[in-house]
Amino acid sequence: MKVKVLNIINTIQRDEVDAGRLQEVYDISVELGKNLNLPDAFEAESRPDMVKLAVASSRANRRQAYGSRAHGGKRRPMSGMKHSVEWWGKGRGVSRIMRRTGQRRGVQNPHTLGGRRAHGPKVEKDWSRKLNSTERRIARDSALAATTSLESVTARGHRLAEGVDTLPIILGDYTEVAGKDSESIDIETFNLNGGTRKVSAIFEALGLGEDLRRAKSGRNIRAGKATMRGRVRKVPKSVLLVVANKAGLARAAKNIPGVNIVAAKDLCAEDLAPGGDMGRLTVFTKSAVEVLA
Repeated sequence: MKVKVLNIINTIQRDEVDAGRLQEVYDISVELGKNLNLPDAFEAESRPDMVKLAVASSRANRRQAYGSRAHGGKRRPMSGMKHSVEWWGKGRGVSRIMRRTGQRRGVQNPHTLGGRRAHGPKVEKDWSRKLNSTERRIARDSALAATTSLESVTARGHRLAEGVDTLPIILGDYTEVAGKDSESIDIETFNLNGGTRKVSAIFEALGLGEDLRRAKSGRNIRAGKATMRGRVRKVPKSVLLVVANKAGLARAAKNIPGVNIVAAKDLCAEDLAPGGDMGRLTVFTKSAVEVLA
């Protein structure tokens, strides 16, 4: 399978404002480069069952163990066991449960008010799910092949401009023109001065701007206790950027809402099919494709 590499030319224009500062305007043009032979993984068989299995395994292996702990020594007691208690002994005609010291109120037992949980979760429980290397490779290749299908990408909810008629999108050389100066470099190591704005302009020129706006406008506050645990906002998934090395391009793109960056050597089915749904909008660099080969 052959795909045209897209070369990016960024013409920088500086406009003077009233305060005397120089404002940069990026004029992005996209040129077709040479044909690139994609690895055989991009033509793999569609296996949505293996993709869902791999994603479920990845999620389970990240799951953090939780549960109560037994009270012992000077350790902080678990919920429902934070009282000074006594037992009245037998022969009083009342149930044999622990009671607060000097009171009649029963405590600690699961059936008492404010008592511990009857069968709470155990820290030692193993949530991990095994997946052999062959199954993991099949799932990744299947999800990788789905990124080349316009029907799969649009069915997943991604929005593309009318000019985008072939996938995947592979970035080649990057040329930056400022006045009479011109510099052609590897796109993964371009200058970080205004880097996020440059990457946004590049994605807009590639026809991905509408999808980035979808992700930005779709952010909302997460419901429940997750807001207290560092997971305040839910952000829709937009472009996945696959690079060979996390250098200038990766650092500039990570601030764009909905954009995720992954190194080619770490690429897995969950990156390409979040939630088990194949067809994520993916942009590769030429170096990343060579690493996948």
